[in-house]
Amino acid sequence: MRKQTVVIKIGSSSLTHVTGEVSVDKLSHIVQQVATLKKVGHKVVIVSSGAVACGFRLLKLNGRPRTIREKQAAAAVGQGILIQHYRQLFRQSRMEIAQVLLNRSDFSDRQRYMNALSTLDLLLVRDIVPVINENDSVAVEEIRWGDNDFLAAQVAGLLQADWLVLVTSADGVYTYNPEMDPEAKPIPYISSVSQELLERMDWTHSKFGTGGMRSKLEAASHASDFGTNVYVGKAKPGDTWLLDVLEGRGTGTYIGTHEPPPSRKRQWIGFHSDISGRLTVDEGAERALEREHRSLLPCGVVSVEGQFEEGEVVEVVNKRGMTIGRGVVNMPSRVLEQAKGMQTKDIVSRWKGVPEEVIHRDNWVQTSVKS
Repeated sequence: MRKQTVVIKIGSSSLTHVTGEVSVDKLSHIVQQVATLKKVGHKVVIVSSGAVACGFRLLKLNGRPRTIREKQAAAAVGQGILIQHYRQLFRQSRMEIAQVLLNRSDFSDRQRYMNALSTLDLLLVRDIVPVINENDSVAVEEIRWGDNDFLAAQVAGLLQADWLVLVTSADGVYTYNPEMDPEAKPIPYISSVSQELLERMDWTHSKFGTGGMRSKLEAASHASDFGTNVYVGKAKPGDTWLLDVLEGRGTGTYIGTHEPPPSRKRQWIGFHSDISGRLTVDEGAERALEREHRSLLPCGVVSVEGQFEEGEVVEVVNKRGMTIGRGVVNMPSRVLEQAKGMQTKDIVSRWKGVPEEVIHRDNWVQTSVKS
């Protein structure tokens, strides 16, 4: 088996006791699994929840924190405790870890995105296990939604990982919520995540985390777009469970991709960049972008929203309002507002030096939702 890069996301429900506190035994089992992968040559990155679970008792709260303020304080207290648990357990296998705190903004800024890649690459080259968490003590949206699922997908894309393993309390994806529907059946393989499937999986969140099955499927969809294979399932006894997953013997759900990973430039444009504006295009431009893989010309632009400069990223929607992709614009909004709908020859005669394309095909990424 070839050596692979594996991102393992561990949710709060897979790390905690019924009381909501972190279980060192559960954590130790995960560490043993990771150590087994590393011993056979795989590169492993951990995206771990659990900081809030480690810290909330020290705040003398009666139960799991509910407010954003309480969660941020618990994360601030618990992050150091969590990383110390990981360090002690990995050292039993003579392995070292590195703590890495990231937020979504670290991906939206191009320079910070490349800095994160450089750091993680060096850690993996030096045979150190990065343990990543969102910076929950200052984040707001991250604590409210996702339980690190989306962050794990972003990290998998950043590293062009072979696998994203989402460790959860449920043994894979089911047709419906198995806790409420005894007729629910496991789904062993999903080729692509559809909108209909997402709506069916909109379950309540886990008791000690913030991510439900829909969150995991949304993360899986993103990772698949990055060219990463995804597995969703429950941790199993023994030391070879993760190896079994990589070899196709897992009992959870595989979400597969046969697409090559996009370049990091296109990945950043399509999935991480901040959006500075929005363009609505007509049917001809939509067809040219989606099916013919051509550049977007001014004649296909129907409307321009927002103020942006040349070199910034905009969202492109069709006349029905559906997002079809993102791209780097070659002209500012003030020029495009006047040039929209015009033929190229008319633009060239009116403005000197204005590019022929609004978005060149090399700077375009299709991101339309699967139906």
